[in-house]
Amino acid sequence: MSGVADGTADRTGRAPGQARISLGAMLRTGTDRTVVALYAITLLLVGFGLIMVLSSSSITSYLADQGFFGGFWRQATFALVGVPLMLLAAAMPIDFWKRWAWGLFAFGLALQMLVFTPLGIEVYGNRNWIQIGGFSAQPSEALKLAFVVWIGAVLLRKEPLLGEMRHELIPVVIPGALIALGSVLLGHDLGTVLIMAVMMLGAMYFGGISWKTLGITVFAGVLAVVLFVVTSENRMRRLLSHSGGTDDYSGIDWQATHGRWALANGGILGVGLGNSKAKWSWLPAADNDYIFAIIGEELGLVGALLVIALFIALTGVMLRVISRARDRFGRAVVGGILVWIVGQAFVNIGVVIGVFPVLGVPLPLVSSGGTALIACLAAIGVVISIARDGARYQEELEESAPRPARGGGTGRTFR
Repeated sequence: MSGVADGTADRTGRAPGQARISLGAMLRTGTDRTVVALYAITLLLVGFGLIMVLSSSSITSYLADQGFFGGFWRQATFALVGVPLMLLAAAMPIDFWKRWAWGLFAFGLALQMLVFTPLGIEVYGNRNWIQIGGFSAQPSEALKLAFVVWIGAVLLRKEPLLGEMRHELIPVVIPGALIALGSVLLGHDLGTVLIMAVMMLGAMYFGGISWKTLGITVFAGVLAVVLFVVTSENRMRRLLSHSGGTDDYSGIDWQATHGRWALANGGILGVGLGNSKAKWSWLPAADNDYIFAIIGEELGLVGALLVIALFIALTGVMLRVISRARDRFGRAVVGGILVWIVGQAFVNIGVVIGVFPVLGVPLPLVSSGGTALIACLAAIGVVISIARDGARYQEELEESAPRPARGGGTGRTFR
């Protein structure tokens, strides 16, 4: 492609292939409304999350001898890492993600394997964390992003063969998904596995995989979930508790019950920011998995609906990115990230309001948790990278569209 077509030689004086990553250039070319909307919604959610983490974690931080601001400063530090990482990912050309997809996937799997070394630690029965000194991280969050980028690259590479079931299943589902999801399931983190499985299905759907292949994959996945639930006493207790089969208020029902009480206490307008009663050691994981309950208590139904509206808006913007993407890679990756972030958000909200049993997944971009926040921000950066490429693609289509002849009779413009 000529320098005029790709917008490098004629604008910057550099020959094609000599482009370099520039934050200033990225911001100048990122004036597309879709890109601006992605930045705005993401930063609104992160900023709102920092406020709610400060409120919900203040008591537990003080009791842990970290001061009232301990949890907030920790989350703010991760945000200061995650936002520049998002900008860096957004500045990357889309070819970077296609070229390094396999390497990123291998790196994500290697990180996940660290949980089975002496660095791995167990949290609430799940061995899905590593700890180095005073720093702890959840490798499966990085694996989510690497996995979805890899799926997009594979589907693009196999595009001429798609339509045949064996090519649609191999290697995305077999062995890709079996390895990625299996490595997380070995640590007994079924909640993360479910999110990754739905994310994979989202990438496959938006990537153009046939309904027959999707149906078989879903059927096999449901059977696997049923098997893992019925063979685990803890998971069965959670399921029975959710369906009303237990009455263990002081045990397994404690968190779910106090979460609903917090929401009920908030009413329409809430009790006021910082005035939650549930965060006074009544509600476990108040700043993490159950932060939506604190939002509902302190800001009421209005605040809760605001959060839901922001995720709905993020859905709309990502769907626009998918519709404008240049190729199957962009559609698959953005579709997978959409299902990951927005899907996980509504699973988290569903758990808090009692629609789903307790799964142990945080509210993306809002809950405390450094690894999850950084991974989500990096994922949004990849979406912005694809959105910027999609905007250029739409410009190319408009430039190559036939123009009406001068003095033409109808005055129509054909695009």
